[in-house]
Amino acid sequence: MTQPVVSIRELKSRLSHYLRLARGGESVVITDRGVPVGRLVAIGQDHEGQIAALRAAKQIQWSGRRLMPRKPTVLIPAGKSVAELLIEDRE
Repeated sequence: MTQPVVSIRELKSRLSHYLRLARGGESVVITDRGVPVGRLVAIGQDHEGQIAALRAAKQIQWSGRRLMPRKPTVLIPAGKSVAELLIEDRE
């Protein structure tokens, strides 16, 4: 299933058509002189519904396993806040 790609001019002239596609669950890529600048998608779908739609479109896959916990990449010294560390770094 490919996403429809539409120029701004065509989108303006056939907006109702592309809104129907978005309501139907398709996402429409909007281009300006051939360069993608936006995407028209339906709203109101929760995250689980969005993930289910992506799975159905075979755009994502998941093994069902939980992710392994990651070690923090930055350790904050005891007694200091993140804001204080940012201020120190900027000085």
